Amino acid sequence: MRIAYVCTDPGIEVFGTKGASIHAQEMLAAFLARGDEVTLISPRIGTPSPGYEGLRLVPLPLPRGEADARASAQLALNDALTDALRTDAFDLVYERHALFAHAAMEEAARQSIPGVLEVNAPLIEESARHRSLPLPVQARISTVRAMRAARLAVTVSGAVGDYARHHGARAVEVIPNAVNPARFPPVQRPEGRLTVGFLGTLRPWHDVETLTRAMTPLRATFPQAHLLIVGDGPERERLAPELAALGAELPGAVRPEAVPGWLARMDIAVAPYAGDQPFYFSPLKIYEYMAAGLPVVASDVGDLRAVVRHGETGLICPPDDPAALAAALAELARDPAVARRMGQAGRQIVLRDHTWAGVAERVLRLAGVPA
Repeated sequence: MRIAYVCTDPGIEVFGTKGASIHAQEMLAAFLARGDEVTLISPRIGTPSPGYEGLRLVPLPLPRGEADARASAQLALNDALTDALRTDAFDLVYERHALFAHAAMEEAARQSIPGVLEVNAPLIEESARHRSLPLPVQARISTVRAMRAARLAVTVSGAVGDYARHHGARAVEVIPNAVNPARFPPVQRPEGRLTVGFLGTLRPWHDVETLTRAMTPLRATFPQAHLLIVGDGPERERLAPELAALGAELPGAVRPEAVPGWLARMDIAVAPYAGDQPFYFSPLKIYEYMAAGLPVVASDVGDLRAVVRHGETGLICPPDDPAALAAALAELARDPAVARRMGQAGRQIVLRDHTWAGVAERVLRLAGVPA
């Protein structure tokens, strides 16, 4: 089968290190593993990793300039994308939804082939809240055009599904994030250490500040506790003094192939989220934590209770509460055997129910593509 994979978001380098990049890489890998002929169409491709040799690359112009100019350039990409989709024959167009992008779904509909729109966030609301939303009228018109044209909108959570329906999506399926089991072989962790870890971009809603503040009360009982932050982002500079005082280890952003090695150095993994922020994510980090056999401590926001099963695969604690987080970490530290059992239970669930290969097969089935 011939698949066009489209990602026009200028903030996402497909072969980069962000969670969005890993998501794109894994879906591409899942399609390639099926034996499909895959063409990647994007303004920010990057350098493909080993294993993607069969991937055909079609670069688009990269939108640049200030916000309004960049948004206008993103709108202009629709014409270039239409041309790219008409230069070859495809059986499926699969697009990671981006602001100002509608041509891929409309061209798929024009050609009467399945168009699948992967929606990972309510982009209009997110952009207006955390950055700025240039050309808001055009952004909304473009979003509605894409949603209405898509044969299927695949969303990572129910909240994002509601957003897709509100903007005109006709068929919506919620499919959370997943993992590639081959990336996460079993790990034997040495006893006696206590490394508390976080993986991800340091942004305000990834509440690393609460995790940082939880380390002091945790160390009052477990002085050997060590904090490992794998990632980078805008919050790093602000938190730098506290992290330095803790002696935290900060390797920065790492390539996807290095992530399993860093997770192997953790004993407990944390997914802290601020309680005052709308929560609509399917956190890739949690699925990777669980695949790595780590017990997870997560904030009680959104639907995370359905992902991290309290007392079975980890612990859920109130958001924005360093003392509560420290208590949850201490509970796991006091009983390493229980913590290891939680980690193994999470690993079994993820490797059974949440794989990218399974996601790809489900998407194709729902889109009506012949096997």
